[in-house]
Amino acid sequence: MTTDVYVLDGVRTPFGRFGGALAHVRPDDLAAHVLRALVDRTGIDPAAVDEVVFGAANQAGEDNRNVGRLAALLAGWPTAVPGTTVNRLCGSSLDAVMQASRTIAVGDADLVVAGGVESMSRAPWVLPKPAKGFPAGDATLHSTTLGWRMTNPAMPAEWTVSLGESTELLAERHGIDRTRQDEFALRSHTLAARAWDDGFYASHVAPVPDTDLDRDETVRADTSLAKLGSLKPAFRPQGTVTAGNSSSLNDGASAVLLGTDTAAGRWGTVPLARVAGRGAAGVDPHVFGIGPVEAANVALRRAGIGWSDLAAVELNEAFAAQSLACLDSWPELDPALVNVNGGAIALGHPLGASGGRVLTQLAHELRRRGGGWGLAALCIGVGQGLAVVLEA
Repeated sequence: MTTDVYVLDGVRTPFGRFGGALAHVRPDDLAAHVLRALVDRTGIDPAAVDEVVFGAANQAGEDNRNVGRLAALLAGWPTAVPGTTVNRLCGSSLDAVMQASRTIAVGDADLVVAGGVESMSRAPWVLPKPAKGFPAGDATLHSTTLGWRMTNPAMPAEWTVSLGESTELLAERHGIDRTRQDEFALRSHTLAARAWDDGFYASHVAPVPDTDLDRDETVRADTSLAKLGSLKPAFRPQGTVTAGNSSSLNDGASAVLLGTDTAAGRWGTVPLARVAGRGAAGVDPHVFGIGPVEAANVALRRAGIGWSDLAAVELNEAFAAQSLACLDSWPELDPALVNVNGGAIALGHPLGASGGRVLTQLAHELRRRGGGWGLAALCIGVGQGLAVVLEA
């Protein structure tokens, strides 16, 4: 016997561009901010929270030492509230939500905060320790911002290509040309700008104190197909993947309040949605972008519904070609239901925070529509995908 789990609320920071308005803010402070914002929005007593589960993809800098625990302490929450940190790269905060929901479902908790954080601006360079003191050769600093580093030589070389090269491979396999990718990117910016203007994001985005950022910093309301088409390929001389049809490097945090209906009643909160199904899947690392395809199929099956039942879908836009490859693999899905308020190409993709963003965005969109079924999904580097089904 399991207990139903509900999304009671969700909040995030605006997402800042790499080196932009949030670059001076530590990731643990970003994480603490969204915890405080949840308390301000819902009126919950932090002492009633059974667990904090946070995701972070880097964990090599100021987000080290269990940033989930540090966030709760920095937010001023009681030291009795435990916290943990999970790492599933781009899917870290959605994984945090999935783990938190399972904890509640089996009766081990009543109220859990799950979320994630990433400061790609502040990700440090790292220097491997030598096997012995005073090595004769040179040493290399590795950036921890994104992608492979210090790769195990036993790993097959074809698996360790860059994320961009992997996306070029997907574009080739699925016959996705440059024009289609740029059109997808333009749609993302257009819908994101419209959603901001219409007040959709103001309902669940909490600006960070001592910053001048009220909106996501990478939304380009004035972009066009001509502007996107003028950009040079980023990974291959004759490639189709550009900076314009890819997500950017970003900073930000997200948090989701999960609980039972009893917890919701205790704090006078009307749940946004019920967690109805979860799915995870693995694929070859060099085609990581297709990971959401089977994860979504699993989540839908576990929720007991089909593609035709969905009212809204949030698919994290790591790259336009990657997203389009997934959509082409779901022929039953109406593409018009996907990312109706824009996606990561416009909003940004701070790795550890993106899962919380897509789930919160989905829950608020389902409420705006008056209810229904929704799907949130992400691809993950090194070849994985995650998906969650909500019912509102």
